[in-house]
Amino acid sequence: MPALACCVDAAVMPPSYALAWEGSLPASAAVPVSLISGAPPPPSAVDAGSHWSPSHSSSLYKVDGWGAPYFVVNSSGNISVRPHGRSTMSHQEIDLLKIVKKVSDPKSSGGLGLQLPLIVRLPDVLKNRLESLQSAFEFAIQTQGYEAHYQGVYPVKCNQDRFVVEDIVRFGSSFRFGLEAGSKPELLLAMSCLCKGNPEALLVCNGFKDAEYISLALLSRKMALNTVIVLEQEEELDLVIDISKKLSVRPVVGVRAKLRTKHSGHFGSTSGEKGKFGLNTFQILRVVKKLKEAGMLDCFQLLHFHIGSQIPSTSLLTDSVSEAAQIYCELVRLGANMQVIDIGGGLGIDYDGSKSAESDISVSYSLEEYSTAVVQSIRYICDRRNVKHPVLCSESGRAIVSHHSVLIFEAVSASVPAAPDMGSLGLQSFLEALTEDARADYRNLEAAAMGGEFETCLFYADQLKQRCVEQFKDGSLGIEQLAAVDGLCELVSKVIGSSDPVRTYHVNLSLFTSIPDFWGIGQLFPIVPIHRLEERPGVRGILSDLTCDSDGKIDKFIGGDSSLPLHELEGSGGGRGRYLLGMFLGGAYEEALGGVHNLFGGPSVVRVSQSDGPHSFAVTRATPGPSCGDVLRVMQHEPELMFETLKHRAEEYCGGGGGSSSGVDTDDDDHGMATNNNHNHNMNNNSALASSLARSFHNMPYLVVPSSCSLMANGGGGFYYCNEDDYNAVVDSSSGGEDEQWSYCCA
Repeated sequence: MPALACCVDAAVMPPSYALAWEGSLPASAAVPVSLISGAPPPPSAVDAGSHWSPSHSSSLYKVDGWGAPYFVVNSSGNISVRPHGRSTMSHQEIDLLKIVKKVSDPKSSGGLGLQLPLIVRLPDVLKNRLESLQSAFEFAIQTQGYEAHYQGVYPVKCNQDRFVVEDIVRFGSSFRFGLEAGSKPELLLAMSCLCKGNPEALLVCNGFKDAEYISLALLSRKMALNTVIVLEQEEELDLVIDISKKLSVRPVVGVRAKLRTKHSGHFGSTSGEKGKFGLNTFQILRVVKKLKEAGMLDCFQLLHFHIGSQIPSTSLLTDSVSEAAQIYCELVRLGANMQVIDIGGGLGIDYDGSKSAESDISVSYSLEEYSTAVVQSIRYICDRRNVKHPVLCSESGRAIVSHHSVLIFEAVSASVPAAPDMGSLGLQSFLEALTEDARADYRNLEAAAMGGEFETCLFYADQLKQRCVEQFKDGSLGIEQLAAVDGLCELVSKVIGSSDPVRTYHVNLSLFTSIPDFWGIGQLFPIVPIHRLEERPGVRGILSDLTCDSDGKIDKFIGGDSSLPLHELEGSGGGRGRYLLGMFLGGAYEEALGGVHNLFGGPSVVRVSQSDGPHSFAVTRATPGPSCGDVLRVMQHEPELMFETLKHRAEEYCGGGGGSSSGVDTDDDDHGMATNNNHNHNMNNNSALASSLARSFHNMPYLVVPSSCSLMANGGGGFYYCNEDDYNAVVDSSSGGEDEQWSYCCA
């Protein structure tokens, strides 16, 4: 008799298929698929005996594609950082797992005691990206015979973190690298940072502007900063002319041109003649006329354009740059004192390693090919028009900062399909509760199983399940019987190999806070386990975050996959029990766009530099993530007042009463001693409660897995619990300094 028939035939039901609500499917329930002649193997089946190595994982996760030249899978099966790119020597590689261990280990054992999720910033990678961009343009300028230089700017909107911006100004000072601002706060931080930068570095002022914005920009010129006000709207020019006269400042003005050239991808939707920003040719001519009438045409020195991020190919880049170069040459002809052409952003990065021009998350060129296309196009147009070569500027924020930041988070549990199975007695009871139509479906299912007709089995199993659901809804079937049919149908699907093998991995992360572009625009990022890559991943999974939102999941991955190869979770506690994943290339935009959905704040952040120490790195800055109190303040709550309210409530309802409640008379001395003991006990209880409440406000919103807690998985519903002794120790403790490490548990 076929094994599938054994699953549905009451007469020959093996004893091991007894109804077991407490347990999962016994080992024998997983065997029948190999006994069914002609049955397809489950999609998740793997050859456990075949060899697997870190190089296989590197290929599987495409690390050599999107990760080059900064990320590799090392011989230990961990992701390593090559902080200096291709110039990194083997002893300079940094193992990400060692960083996590250093950062998350308790202070008592030499760690920093920070909680995950974690952003690891790598300033050496940032420096290498900046230098690589500069070198690519310098090489193109030299080889193309271009007669001006390149000096880029970093658009601070990509990542406004103080240390990121300060690093860029410091690293780029030797080659006049500047900043771009798009709002008044960004302008203020750019002004402050560039006070320590190269005096020739550009400060490009983009975005919509009011009188205050323009006044700030003009003030920065008085402070000897090389500031350029780029007009996004024609009306802004009137303010520039008026305020510059009042402040007695000679401005430097540019315009953002709306080019006809645009690309069709998501990131090109705001470009073209109908784009959000910039001036068309008619408006540009009016700007020239107004400046000439005001005697300020010499102030017009820069042309800016932007056709969208992630420009997919150099052919499209060449079209846009050539169009802009023609406008530049026309402005020179009209008498403007043109000096700079700012090609904006658009230098893309290869998120999936495919090097494809047909994808929103990839590009088909290198840094060198990009810079060569720009230099060649502008030189060609200017030479034809007999116009002096302009200084080249770009706003390549995504390409500069994306690689320098890694988001690391932990999978805390995983769903494991588990269904009850039935013995002959349980099956008999189940059949007696069914309608005649449902019993007929069961008999047809049994006959199909005997004949090895797998598609027919699935049809009758589904029909049986639907009939039972209707019975349950009208009250004629109990929950035990409904669970039994669920188990039977799941078992049939599993044996045939048609059940969904994809699991859900629950991760200690907020998608909306840390990866908002995935939710908002469908942006894909490389997500990879940062360790255990010497092992073959045995399952496929999607990632579900902590938020109470159905959108809080990642179910699309680079390469077009709807699931990610993952490893089985291993127990709890210890480094081996943790399962750590990294999201890469997310250094641009994600931190600035992240919100506080469900009041989950940002991750902890560490700054890690390459060093000659034993582990090749040094943590130079470490910042815990926002606490519960911090994120409450963002939404206008007052944690201090909330704490006082809860503290008084706890003392009222949880503090306990004084005096003897035994009903037994005692002498005065005994009564006084008992009263003092009760009073001290109540004070200790109140102190412990207050300490617990205070720590709840001071801790991060994310789940904490203290060493005394265990992680349980019960049918996929992972939860944290503390054992009773640990819980009592917390409640009974009278000490509670606010600087102590304290972990809370949540169900």
